[in-house]
Amino acid sequence: LFLSHHLHHGQVHHDYYLASEGEHAGKVVEKNSRGEEVRPIDLSLTKNVCGLFLSCGILLFVVLRTARWYKKHPNQVPGGFTGVMETIISYVQDGVIRESIGKEGYRPFSSYLLTAFFFILINNLIGIIPVFPGGANITGNIAITAVLAGCTFIAVNLFATKEYWKEIFWPKAPIYLKLPLPIMPFVEFFGVFTKPFALMIRLFANIMAGHSIILALTCLIFITASMGFAVNAGMTVVSVLFCAFMNCLELFVACLQAYIFTLLSANYIGMARIKE
Repeated sequence: LFLSHHLHHGQVHHDYYLASEGEHAGKVVEKNSRGEEVRPIDLSLTKNVCGLFLSCGILLFVVLRTARWYKKHPNQVPGGFTGVMETIISYVQDGVIRESIGKEGYRPFSSYLLTAFFFILINNLIGIIPVFPGGANITGNIAITAVLAGCTFIAVNLFATKEYWKEIFWPKAPIYLKLPLPIMPFVEFFGVFTKPFALMIRLFANIMAGHSIILALTCLIFITASMGFAVNAGMTVVSVLFCAFMNCLELFVACLQAYIFTLLSANYIGMARIKE
């Protein structure tokens, strides 16, 4: 474990160095017993990983601070930051989770869904900040959204009722759609995997698209630099104005995508908890 600046300008640190050419050019490599350049198992802390640690720390601070206030003031009405948190939690739990899953069985899933909501919201907001410690496009990374969708997939299928599985393998459809070819059972079973896939792609695509548009608008300034002062100045003003508009839109999308992911996850869990 060492800082990356130890490898600058052809330096060797603990037998590791940056390859200057070949298939591993620009990557951390070492030489094996035969003198060949090979890549070690690289667990480097990238910007997204550091951003992930930061967002998890903020999430823990926000949740534990709110919980600590309620322990110290059990009979008082919260105000300020705690009051805002109570409003958001009450709305998500009562208006989204309980309505989607049902009044009887929503409590076991509230912790996960509320955690997912605040986790996505915090990461979306951090991604809008262009300077350190922000700037990491965490929810615009498909690996992150895949893990979130995988958690929902586990919650849906692990705690599903037998009626849910009966509806998948023997759905209420005309018999010729089930026998001799199991057309509808195949469609229903395929839907088990398309739901989390849709969750993964929806969150990733919406966040990634906003950042890509802002990056493209910013590049207009440099693309028009060789077209003369008047054109470059005009496009710079246009680029800055559109980037400001897109950042405001990104702020709305950051909240909306956290809400949509939680709502759809709650709906999928509620559908799996159906009873006859």
